[in-house]
Amino acid sequence: MQRDLRAGIENMLIRCGGLRPGQSVLILTETEESGYYDPGLAGAVAEVADALGLVATIRREPFTSHAAPAAATLAEIGRADRTVFLSRLGDQLRFDTALAAAAPVMCYALDLGMMASGFGRAEHDAFLALLKCLNAALAAARDIHVTCPLGTDFAGPGAAFPETDAEVSVRRFPLSVFTPVPAGDYAGRIAQAGFLTGTGKTFYQPYNLPLDGVLTLDFDGNRITGFGGDPADAARAEAHYRQIGDMMGTEPFFVHSWHAGMHPGCGWPVQAGADIARWGGGAFGNPRILHFHTCGAYPPGEISVNVIDPTIRLDGVPVWQDGRLHPDRVPGGAEILARFPVAARLFAEPERAVGLAPSGRLRARPEPQPAAASSA
Repeated sequence: MQRDLRAGIENMLIRCGGLRPGQSVLILTETEESGYYDPGLAGAVAEVADALGLVATIRREPFTSHAAPAAATLAEIGRADRTVFLSRLGDQLRFDTALAAAAPVMCYALDLGMMASGFGRAEHDAFLALLKCLNAALAAARDIHVTCPLGTDFAGPGAAFPETDAEVSVRRFPLSVFTPVPAGDYAGRIAQAGFLTGTGKTFYQPYNLPLDGVLTLDFDGNRITGFGGDPADAARAEAHYRQIGDMMGTEPFFVHSWHAGMHPGCGWPVQAGADIARWGGGAFGNPRILHFHTCGAYPPGEISVNVIDPTIRLDGVPVWQDGRLHPDRVPGGAEILARFPVAARLFAEPERAVGLAPSGRLRARPEPQPAAASSA
């Protein structure tokens, strides 16, 4: 097996999963026809688990649009020392407190290449430390101001994180976003091109809404107050929100929270429009992407609104600048980079591919690549 691939899987099983020789690991994956996870990934994880002295079991289950695990599956999760979800089911259940005791690992490295890249190999402990560091900086800030090149411009008085023991009931691997910032104290405008899409909680239809131009959403606290930008996009977006809200029995115009990517190794070289649902489940950890949870007064809501290349200023300091995260601009960040060399190299040379079309924007349908320049 390729050395980098093994290193990524060991990072997941040992540093994230906390597994030791002799313990059992349940690898719960989707059936191959779903096309979401690389069909070879489960076998590779099992191979490394065996080499580490773990007792590995692979269980394949068909993907369902609504999280509905079989009783036998839940029982098996309870018996295993650790479960690894190579399945969207883990993402669908990530806020389910029934999984808290088992603390399964939800894997966001969707294929062998992602697992073998810096995304999979960078020290998991580095991002645990960075999560605490960024959360502390966000909570301590008196003013947070977010902008982007398409017109995003919103602000609020710091991050009022809820006083709960844990944000989610799974261990995320790779760990690539900070705790969602509640939107209640924020106001301003969000700008997105390309499409609206779901949050991975429920795969309703239509899951995506294509956009022709730039859509803007004005919000004040927890409520969208207006849709703007391209008039046709605005009308379709409002209707889409109403449709999904009615379908899911939730408040359509509720704005729950937002957060940005913090893992510079998270790359997505394929245009998002080739498979928007897969892009939404795999690319969000890159610092070039910030997303809002909307359409529902619960995390993560039902509709994700994605901002590209955010600048996030904490009390005037651009900690994210044009989609690049600078950990050394918050207290404790430089020390983390000094302790973890693989992560530090990624921050020095971050992955910039996040699924944009050749035009430089997200698109609901792939754009043709420009013809190569003539050498005549």
